[in-house]
Amino acid sequence: MEQKYIVEKDFNKNNFTQNPLSKGEYENCNFINCDFSNSDLSSIRFMDCLFESCNLSMVKLIKTSFQNIKFKNSKMLGLHFENCNEFSFSVNFENCNLNHASFYKTNLKKTIFKNITLQEVDFTESDLSSSIFDNCDLLKATFENTIIEKTDFRTSFNYSINPETNRIKKAKFALNGLPGLLDKYDIEIDI
Repeated sequence: MEQKYIVEKDFNKNNFTQNPLSKGEYENCNFINCDFSNSDLSSIRFMDCLFESCNLSMVKLIKTSFQNIKFKNSKMLGLHFENCNEFSFSVNFENCNLNHASFYKTNLKKTIFKNITLQEVDFTESDLSSSIFDNCDLLKATFENTIIEKTDFRTSFNYSINPETNRIKKAKFALNGLPGLLDKYDIEIDI
């Protein structure tokens, strides 16, 4: 089957649950108000694309390529980003719901998470170096053997990060976030 190459196309209000997105490469495309829920985006390559106000919940991402992708105002529940193609993987998120997603062993250096709900997200063994978590809810997110050096958590909340099992050198935290670094000690802190 021949792969399609689509450049600078806008997809607006498409329902890809009924009519699946064609396999191929998408460059400088905008996906606005599209429903991808439970779709299979495996082996599709996205470059310099925007996904805005989309539902991408439970989408299959096996060998999917995301290169310089922006996700805005989108619902993205239960995604397994660790299954994506690692080559040039680069994503940023703004005003999205990423609950129950997994970034296991994913390279997320310099990724921006702005106004994101990241409850029960798995960041185990991922590299979040120099990333920014701006106003993010990290309730029950898992950080285990995670690299968070130079990562900015100052405006985020509900995180629990064990400094002994994660690399946190030069990470930034606000004073009111200190309890999230000391959870394992089961102590009370008055701020």
